[in-house]
Amino acid sequence: MADDGSASNRRDPIKSSVGNVAGQRRRQQAVTVAKERRESLVRAKRLCRVGTNGCDDEDAHVENEMMVDEDQTVLEAQTSKAVEELKSAVQSQGKGAMQKRVAALRELRRLLSKSEFPPIEAALSAGAIPLLVQCLSFGSPDEQLLESAWCLTNMAAGKPEETKALLPALPLLIAHLGEKSSAPVAEQCAWAIGNVAGEGEELRNVLLSQGALPPLARMIFPDKGSTVRTAAWALSNLIKGPESKAAAQLVRVDGIVEAILRHLKKTDEEIATEIAWIVVYLSALSDIATSMLLKGGILQLLVERLATSNSLQLLIPVLRSLGNFVSVDPKAMLTILIGGQNTEENVIGVLAKCLRSEHRVLKKEAAWVLSNIAAGSIEHKRMIHSTEAMPLLLRLLSTSPFDIKKEVAYVLGNLCVESAEGDTRPRIIQEHLVSIVSGGCLRGFIDLVRSPDIETARLGLQFIELVLRGMPNGEGPKLVEGEDGIDAMERFQFHENEELRVMANSLVDKYFGEDYGIDE
Repeated sequence: MADDGSASNRRDPIKSSVGNVAGQRRRQQAVTVAKERRESLVRAKRLCRVGTNGCDDEDAHVENEMMVDEDQTVLEAQTSKAVEELKSAVQSQGKGAMQKRVAALRELRRLLSKSEFPPIEAALSAGAIPLLVQCLSFGSPDEQLLESAWCLTNMAAGKPEETKALLPALPLLIAHLGEKSSAPVAEQCAWAIGNVAGEGEELRNVLLSQGALPPLARMIFPDKGSTVRTAAWALSNLIKGPESKAAAQLVRVDGIVEAILRHLKKTDEEIATEIAWIVVYLSALSDIATSMLLKGGILQLLVERLATSNSLQLLIPVLRSLGNFVSVDPKAMLTILIGGQNTEENVIGVLAKCLRSEHRVLKKEAAWVLSNIAAGSIEHKRMIHSTEAMPLLLRLLSTSPFDIKKEVAYVLGNLCVESAEGDTRPRIIQEHLVSIVSGGCLRGFIDLVRSPDIETARLGLQFIELVLRGMPNGEGPKLVEGEDGIDAMERFQFHENEELRVMANSLVDKYFGEDYGIDE
């Protein structure tokens, strides 16, 4: 649940016809967003091959994904030996002891950075974690702290049980996020924490209970590019949900909203990408954060990013954030819609640019945003209907893969009806319905009726109902019959889903009963 109200009930624009419960959908999107991050080439966990101090692991470029099984076995043996050497170095005292520890840590780090599949299990079995924790102790030289945190970063990038093995190290990793640590050490610890947070809700809760969020949030306040980028990525992993408590905690950190807005304005697209993912989760999970960001003018910033960037990694979270905000505050969105005089500055124009993209994910996200806009006021609907987006949407309905087609269907369906309160049947916007049907979309909706996906089939049936009820001169039934719509509806005659069964049978009985065609 949200921290200050149920956004899932905020906008339920059309209950009895085509429509999407925008607030509920934005929560569902937040819960499943890890999958979309993989689609957008952003991994929840990241292996560190180049250190935060710019140190490059020389072997990482040569001996990486091409390693064969025999090489992996050798690597594991070398790792076990390296842990033993680290154990000896940690126990060493006197002159040269520190240099010996750093050298042993560097060798272990090198081995953990060498392969796409680091020998984490071998390091754990040899007892690496207690040694690395000891090397993280306060008062240790930066070089030692950095190498220790780097080892832990790559171990946290492993399998779930390997990541959980880092639990003893978390308090010290969090402690080194503070201002007393050097920037490279703090950034490397943030990277390790980001990998731990990326594992799942259980470890995120541990990190939150140990106080990881406030110091991590403060790391994005300065303008230090690499540090901000790493900390923002770790922060987005920490607040991603499905629970909203982390998002609610983050927005209470003084200055965080200003820092987010400032970084979105800057030209660094890598930083803006990580910041935009923070915005995705805040706008999906915290109504307070959403309100604060809207007051700060974030909509205009997002639209500007859409208009000026060609980065797939940045455009996806920007689109997702924009869709979340549209579902919350239609009035704010209307100001942006009307405010853009130049097409490229107008939100519909930049969304149309995304619909024309070759990237499947961008098309889907842009259609999702438009579906939320189309579920709003009559002004929203007219704005979309009168723009270059319409021919693109009509073409996508007939030519796109299923997931894009479904989002496009929501847009087109919502354009045809005015929002209704309660269970009142929505009034059809006949002008829109006629032009959309004339554009050749009816077959696409009838194809949706045949989908095994219940939500999609319902969407198709709802549009058929609009056509049967709303086309002028009673021509709706003939149009539906001409596209084999009767056959599509009759498949629900004995369907297990009662809602779809009743809906389809009622339409067939009402519009295609015994008297159908008798006048002819």
